[in-house]
Amino acid sequence: MEYGKIEEILFYSEALDEEMQLLIHLPHQYSPLYKYSVLIASDGKDYFQYGRIGRVVDELVDEGDINNMIVVGIPYKSVKERRRMYHPEGDRHKDYIRFLAHELVPFIDENYPTYQVGAGRGLIGDSLAATISLLTALKYPNCFGKVILHSPYVDDTVMAKVEALKDPSAFSIYHVIGEEETEVKTTQDGTQDFLTPNRELNKLIKRKGFSYFYEEFKGDHTWKYWQKDVRRAIKESFQYD
Repeated sequence: MEYGKIEEILFYSEALDEEMQLLIHLPHQYSPLYKYSVLIASDGKDYFQYGRIGRVVDELVDEGDINNMIVVGIPYKSVKERRRMYHPEGDRHKDYIRFLAHELVPFIDENYPTYQVGAGRGLIGDSLAATISLLTALKYPNCFGKVILHSPYVDDTVMAKVEALKDPSAFSIYHVIGEEETEVKTTQDGTQDFLTPNRELNKLIKRKGFSYFYEEFKGDHTWKYWQKDVRRAIKESFQYD
């Protein structure tokens, strides 16, 4: 089969007051005559490089498992900036969420033939990028209909935001965490247990009544394990009803 291509675009964000790099994967035989779902990946460069997300999407479309899809990857500029934008206590995380919902989505809808409904849009992320994806969907549940979480960082702020959502039918959640993620070495916050808070999040999401997929894989907090899951995650979230 033939694979799609990645366009690199510089997009100025007023919310963040800086230029953001966008990696936009368009499938082979992309045409404005067709409609496309959109999947937005924070940690975007990692999802393309380590997760091979462009290739995975091309194969799923070719096999008829999902609709035509555009993937928008947002690389982070530095580990420090990543934490400032993605962490619940980061001083720029509200601005990053605003950028996603109020700037990036309108830009994509204006420049590409998308479905322009929440059910046609998803967010995907790993670790802190998963956290910001979930927080964004909780803030704008009508804008993003699907969230894919690979080993999210979970704290009291995340739990409170999930608890506060009144309509759990607004979006679906795909959620995996590794059984060995009990001592995750983070760049600024030392070694942390990711597994226990994720199990608490799992209980809460189930209690709230979301459309939900959850699994614990045998592995740790690395792309070695997330990469293997990208195909199933996208197929599970975007498969035909």
